[in-house]
Amino acid sequence: MNNPIVKYLINNHFLTALIVIALFWLAIDLSNILIIIFISYIIMAALSPFSDYLTQKRIPRILAALIPYTIAIAILVLLILPLVPLFISQIELLFSNFPKYINQIANALNLNIDAASVKNVFESDANTLSKNVLNVTGKFLSGFFSTFTVLVISFYLMLQREMLKKQFVGLWPKKSQDQVQETIARVEDKIGRWLRGQLVLSFTIGFFTWGGLTLFGLPFALPLSLLAGILEIVPTIGPIIAAIPAVIVALTISPGLAISVIFFYILVQMLENHILVPKIMQKAVGLNPIVIIIGVLIGSHFMGILGALLSVPFIAMTLIIVKSFRSSNQ
Repeated sequence: MNNPIVKYLINNHFLTALIVIALFWLAIDLSNILIIIFISYIIMAALSPFSDYLTQKRIPRILAALIPYTIAIAILVLLILPLVPLFISQIELLFSNFPKYINQIANALNLNIDAASVKNVFESDANTLSKNVLNVTGKFLSGFFSTFTVLVISFYLMLQREMLKKQFVGLWPKKSQDQVQETIARVEDKIGRWLRGQLVLSFTIGFFTWGGLTLFGLPFALPLSLLAGILEIVPTIGPIIAAIPAVIVALTISPGLAISVIFFYILVQMLENHILVPKIMQKAVGLNPIVIIIGVLIGSHFMGILGALLSVPFIAMTLIIVKSFRSSNQ
């Protein structure tokens, strides 16, 4: 340990503990802002190779940053907007029929579940939702504002990427600057690959699930497949959770169909684990499944679904930084 500041902190355990507690408290207090910045950084890292390619072709920096964002947003809008009306109608229908499905399964398994109570719970939730239009509208506007903020910050991070790197690297001693530069490049590459790979993986799983459920003639194939694609972002646990609603819907038709749906989801999971993940995600993340599960559980405990989604890139980034710090002090 050649750095005198590091030496002093290691020797002064009380001061080190105070600094760690203060940083932890500050991170919790500013968690919403830090999450927005982290998501923005992930998006920037995912799109930076395309921007770098355009820059190498002597396209002005602002256009090289703007073109990938415009294309990405256009693709998302063209894919999502046409599906929104159908998706909403399917979700409403699934929501209204779910108490009936639960009652049918309970009768088949000789379980004593009051269908009226279940229906009342769903209806009360729906009524509460409709009565709190202002709250719902406020949450929607807040989500839209957060999304817009993420896009703006990530765009400016892309635009000022090289300058920000130089300023950050300049904060370190000259003998460490090359390693800091290399660490930043490895972090950007890792989390950028993660997001690009995750989008491909989610789309592929969602498409295969929709095709399979449609062939089975299962109702609500579209929302169930979208759910499978979205939950694919949550490693290991997500696909299991996504299969449960599909199995419940299938059970209301026939036990044979439910068994077929179970085997279909197992087949999709095997396809993912043995073909898609090794080809798409293994090089991108390369984390131990146990580490991923623990990280997802911790992330979901502190920040819910968003914490579960961001746990993998955060762990990957942390491991790169820790390995770099260890190598610099050997």
